[in-house]
Formats: sequence, C-alpha cells, structure tokens
Amino acid sequence: MPRNRQSRGFQLFDGLTNLTADGIVAGLAALGATFIARKVLAFLWTKVTGKEPPTNPEDPEVALPEALSWSMLVGLVLGSARVLAIRAARSRSHTAREPADTPNG
Repeated sequence: MPRNRQSRGFQLFDGLTNLTADGIVAGLAALGATFIARKVLAFLWTKVTGKEPPTNPEDPEVALPEALSWSMLVGLVLGSARVLAIRAARSRSHTAREPADTPNG
C-alpha cells in the first residue's frame, strides 16, 4: 500500500509541475500580448485623434469623453488580447503534449 501512495504522489507532483509550466507560459504570453496591444492601441489613438492617449484618465484636466473612450478601449483591447494569448498558449502546450499518431504496421 505505501507503494501506491508513493506512485500517486509522483503523479500528483508531475501534474503540478506541468500545471506550473503551463501557467508560466500562459502568463508570459499574456504579458507579451498586453504589452504589444497597448503599444498598438496608443499608436492608433495618436493617429486617429492627433493627441497622445491620456496617461491618467482620472485627471480632471482630461475631457470626460476622452477619458471614458480611452478607458473602455484599453479594457476591451487588453482584456481580449490577454484572453486570446492565454488560450493560444494553453492550446499549443496541450497540442505539444499529445502523442503523434503513428500508423500501425
């Protein structure tokens, strides 16, 4: 019986290691995606409005429509980029772990 516990313990540890590696990869993918998305969003904002994006939308000197527009765009774009990056990273890591199909014979 102790042998089963030991085997199960190693299995749990291996699963935890894989989960941690997946989490690190997904986190790095999310970080990179949000960084790039924010840079692209700031560039597009400047091109469309002719002004730099507000650094502090809560500042009373920033017009309310501008502050709300920027805040909503940042939330939508960065949130979407983060979700898509995490899903892509996890999808790739699960695909990489699946055994390749080999023909019998």
